[in-house]
Amino acid sequence: MTTSHAPRIEINLAKIAHNASTLVGIYGAKNIGLMGVTKTVCGAPEIAQVLLDQGIPTLADSKLINLKRMREAGIKANFVYLRSPALSEVDLVIKYADISINTELAVITKLSEAALIRDLVQKIILMIEMGDLREGIMPVNLDSFIQEVLTLQGVEIVGIGVNFACFGGVKPDNQKMNDLSLLASMIETKFSFPLTFVSGGNSANYQWCMGAADVGKVNNLRLGESIYLGRETLNRLVIPELYTDAFTFVSEVIEAKVKPSMPYGDIGQNAFGEVPQFQDRGLMNRVIVGVGNQDVLVAGLTPLLDIEILGASSDHTVINARDSNLRVGDEVTFNLNYGALLSIMTSPYVYKKYSYMI
Repeated sequence: MTTSHAPRIEINLAKIAHNASTLVGIYGAKNIGLMGVTKTVCGAPEIAQVLLDQGIPTLADSKLINLKRMREAGIKANFVYLRSPALSEVDLVIKYADISINTELAVITKLSEAALIRDLVQKIILMIEMGDLREGIMPVNLDSFIQEVLTLQGVEIVGIGVNFACFGGVKPDNQKMNDLSLLASMIETKFSFPLTFVSGGNSANYQWCMGAADVGKVNNLRLGESIYLGRETLNRLVIPELYTDAFTFVSEVIEAKVKPSMPYGDIGQNAFGEVPQFQDRGLMNRVIVGVGNQDVLVAGLTPLLDIEILGASSDHTVINARDSNLRVGDEVTFNLNYGALLSIMTSPYVYKKYSYMI
């Protein structure tokens, strides 16, 4: 099969490179370095190399299999495991990650033991809870937590980090960034070791960073969506000069017919246990494209044509074609949001096609 088959995701590496380079410049002007988050693209080596080439030497992923994939492809980066490790995967963390983020002493103790067996040192970043209520050590417990970690050999604290706008939607504002800087200063003063990473958040930090006269001790952000889709993530606003169409999704029409707009017959649950509601709009030019919720988060697709997605089952997406004159065999192109991109890149049923020119 060739990569021209549908469904496919078309990936413009030149636009990703432009976005990465522009963001390196924007944040670099405030002395903030970047981690390139590769989980969104399943650790695709083609994309990882682009990030490295544009001045992002540290790549972060929350899937160990993606770190393995990039290492085996010869990508030369500092690899960060971007999720608190499970006890059962400690050995693989030591094998594939140079750095891991951590919040649990039990895990760090096992990392220490596994690292010592291999005569290695696992660098760790301690995640701190600041309101979003995903992972993180409560600030009031940080001092004693660090004291416990410092008794362990085979691990080295190289940074602290915080997460925003992922679970609770909490914004990274000046107060929270100042609090993070104060914690960083306290750690460096009391425990007498430098923090290479004071990681203040992710693509949600754009507006804070642009408005901050002083970013304090924050010297790192972890970026994925703003590199790939050109947007900050608090309001999904476009970041100036970035491309929002580095990824486009293409599917093919497999049926085109005039049909009623209202299902007829007794109505029960659909494939996903829902009882769908429809409005009778008379006869409609309807097409089906050969992709469904098993392949992509259909709700995250926006067609470029003036057509309307009516819904999807596991492998069919039904569209009101309006006056588009779509026929069987025609291709339909979509923009996509973060959720759709994540699902498409993860799906083995969607072909990946790379291009190298803007």
